Amino acid sequence: MPASSSIADTRPVAPAAPGRILRDPRLWLALYSVVLAAIAFWPVPVDRGSGGMLRAISAAVPWLTYDVIESSANVLLFVPLGILLALVLPRRRWLVVPIALAVTVVIECGQALFLHQRTASVRDVVANLIGAVIGLAIVLARFGRGTRMP
Repeated sequence: MPASSSIADTRPVAPAAPGRILRDPRLWLALYSVVLAAIAFWPVPVDRGSGGMLRAISAAVPWLTYDVIESSANVLLFVPLGILLALVLPRRRWLVVPIALAVTVVIECGQALFLHQRTASVRDVVANLIGAVIGLAIVLARFGRGTRMP
């Protein structure tokens, strides 16, 4: 039968190689999203119980206050979002910042409305957005505009 036939090919499709699956940024974005949701919507502050360690860090390095540590953690938490969105949306990377903004606003609003032991903050929104922009910048520096990961 000619290759241009309209009858569907019924040969079995080989499963994707595990290495290829592990390099798929969509998989990592899905896993990251689950972890981010767990952290963001944990019913109590995720740093509860670490006060002693945070005070020891601040005592050893006085400029490393709780606020600096918390803001830095918020930045670092969203760097993977910026990276993964940029890899998943290679031709629409301009969407990374609006999506990251929407995600962080939803998180902060959810915390304000439903998690009374958590504190929603505009400062967290800014820190999260900075993290996503850093992630986007890493991808742009590595792969350029609009190109896919090899």
